[in-house]
This record gives sequence, C-alpha cells and structure tokens, in this order.
Amino acid sequence: MNIFSQDVLKDRHIVVTGATGGIGYEAAKEIVRAGGHVTITGRNEDKLNTLKDECVTINENADIHICVADLNNQEDRERLVLEAVQTLGDISGLVNSAGIIGGATLEQLDEQEMRNIMELNFFSTVLLTQEVYVHMRNEGRGSIVNLSSLSGLRGTHGNTAYSGSKFALIGFTQSFAYEAIENGVRVNAICPGYVDTAMGQAAIRNKGEREGRSYEEQRQLAEESIPTGRLTQPEEVARSIVFLLSDAAENIVGESMKISGGNVMR
Repeated sequence: MNIFSQDVLKDRHIVVTGATGGIGYEAAKEIVRAGGHVTITGRNEDKLNTLKDECVTINENADIHICVADLNNQEDRERLVLEAVQTLGDISGLVNSAGIIGGATLEQLDEQEMRNIMELNFFSTVLLTQEVYVHMRNEGRGSIVNLSSLSGLRGTHGNTAYSGSKFALIGFTQSFAYEAIENGVRVNAICPGYVDTAMGQAAIRNKGEREGRSYEEQRQLAEESIPTGRLTQPEEVARSIVFLLSDAAENIVGESMKISGGNVMR
C-alpha cells in the first residue's frame, strides 16, 4: 500500500538503524517509496544487501548506502555518520530503530542482560543521535524518530529492564525535542505494541514461557487483548515513521505516537 506521493521525501537522506530488523527493514523501503535516499545499517551484511536490492526494485532512482556497524562501538558510530555524509550528503532524517528485547522479573534479572538492553536501546541511541545532530543543527533542519514502545509508556509484569530502557528513550525524546527544535530539528517517538516481527514474536514467546503457555496460546491471548483483534504489522509502523519524517508533521514535536490497535488509550 502506497499512501504517500513519491516526492514526500524527495532527495532527502535518511539514516535507518536496525535496518535488518522488521520495523527498520520496512521503514527503509517506505522511505525510498516516498522518494528518499537511505543509509541502512545493522550487523548482518547479507540482510542489508537483500534490503538494498528490494529498495532499488521499489525505486530505481533511490540511492542506498550500506554500512555494517555495531552501534555499541563508538568508532563504528562515528564511521557510520562520516560514511553517510560523504556518500549521500547531508542527513535530513534519523530513524533510531535498533534495539533488543529481554529481561525478567526483578528477582531473576541478570545484571549483564540488563546492561546489554540499556546499552543498545538507550545509550547507543543517544550517542548516535549526538553524532547526527551536529550535522542537522548546522543545516537548520531535520527530523529524528526514535522507536520506543508501549512498554515505554506503562509497565508490565516481568518487563523491568526492557520497559526501563524504553521509558528512558521517551524521556530523552521529550527533553531533546526542546533543545533540537531551536535549530529546526524535530524529535518524536513511536510507541508500538506487539508488532508481527521476529522480535515481537520472541517477546510473546518469552512471556508465554514465563507464564507456562505455548507461543500459540500466548499469541491468542495477546490478540484477544487488543480491540482490533490483531498484532500491528511492521509496514504500519514504517508508514507512521515516514509521516513523522515528512513536512506533513512539521508542527509535531516531542510526541509519543502510540500504535496499539486501541490497547492503550491515553
């Protein structure tokens, strides 16, 4: 489904992290469908090459740059931004979609796992944004979209580490939005519930294991708890990302856009 014209992001250069995951993967495709150029990054070069081929099929005029990087590594973050600017020019947008799930109840929580979750979901996102923002500030324009979660808006049982990292990302989004808009840069977050991706399915499976249910039983319970009766598709999240990147959202600043199928209404 193409709901945007092909010039909504015409000639804009967007950096997408976590591009080998479900949401980042679809976001890159929607960006080129809307006329943008993308730097895609992740750890799996084969998946990045497959994504690049799909992007070219969608829009043969789109420029796509691949950068294999570990965002937990400072040198990789610096190299990513340098390569992106040198290859495709000024950065107009940043989609921070890299992230991991995990965690347990507080009594069972492993310190190293908690640190790993916070490192990628929060610290690396903030530090990469710091690198990119320098370029956006100098240009006086830009849009940053952070992938948070419904878990960044309300807590759930057995979700202390992941939820903590996503709450932190919402706090960062709102505080940084005040600073960035002074230089014409908009910062917002998207907060999906369960998304039908490998990561979302793993979250359902993990919850089922904690509560003694099969994946199928837990998924059914999850779907029944959502007013629309289904999980969100990654393409739906991707289209929301494109909207926030576009000029149609030029007065949307510091917001946390929920995509919950009606599950969270506040």
